Amino acid sequence: MTILVIAEHDNTSIKSATLNTVAAAAVVAMFVDEDIHVLVAGHNARDAVDEATKLAGVVKVLVADAPQLAAGLAENVAATVLNTAKDYSHILAPATAYGKNIAPRIAAKLDVAQISDVTAVVGADTFERPIYAGNAISTVQSSDPVKVITVRATGFDPVAREGGSAVVEKIEAGTDSGISQFVSREVTWLDRPELASAKFIVSGGRGLGSAENYAKVLEPLADKLQAALGASRAAVDAGYVPNDYQVGQTGKIVAPHLYIAVGISGAIQHLAGMKDSKVIVAINQDPEAPIFSVADYGLVGDLFKEIPELVAQLA
Repeated sequence: MTILVIAEHDNTSIKSATLNTVAAAAVVAMFVDEDIHVLVAGHNARDAVDEATKLAGVVKVLVADAPQLAAGLAENVAATVLNTAKDYSHILAPATAYGKNIAPRIAAKLDVAQISDVTAVVGADTFERPIYAGNAISTVQSSDPVKVITVRATGFDPVAREGGSAVVEKIEAGTDSGISQFVSREVTWLDRPELASAKFIVSGGRGLGSAENYAKVLEPLADKLQAALGASRAAVDAGYVPNDYQVGQTGKIVAPHLYIAVGISGAIQHLAGMKDSKVIVAINQDPEAPIFSVADYGLVGDLFKEIPELVAQLA
């Protein structure tokens, strides 16, 4: 028996969360002395396959190539995984929208319990995952013959994109379920790093007051730091920025080297999404704001004065 990682990709490149998932699989492999295989299910995904073969620690890349897999529809990808599931003791996927869409279908068809949002591997059958918005850690032990797991990327350092030399094996693609179809995709192109994998993040909250202030105050700071822009749920709900900027339990889970929270009070759901950051800097005029409880450095002051001064110092 071996370990299977379901790769998230766009038929051109492997998404960064897959690297963290392979790292989690490598920890499992230490307990069971098993090989790691990666599945690339797509269509005309040669570039993504080439990337997957180079991932550190991967022994084999399974390739399922078919038109019905081009858009990554969950039903068709899950059917492809189920074709080979009997050969694996552990099936892992990143705890992203992609992975969360596929893993439950696999677990249900295999009649096993899914283990969600794993942040640590204690043993071959024992895992840790956060509960209560990250305020407690649950240790879960599974006796199921196949462990279906989603991995929280912030819990594991990514494996190297180079250094591996995995072999490639073609497998049969699952048949088209016919119950869903790809209609369209709107892609947002950013000049800044992707939020989920950025090393530096500048986030704004309701304290900024408007979308105009968000752009005027935070963009110069993000430009200086070459940082991604994020936001609290309150800022998103107020219409300052789009939904894909949201950091938190109901947004993106991040753990950058530096997280700067500007005008963010620190609601529990926001803290759940960023408190694992290496260094947290909070800027807020309320000295009692909960964000200061998790901050490594705190500045109590008017953000409309402090941020421009900070940008000037970085010039």
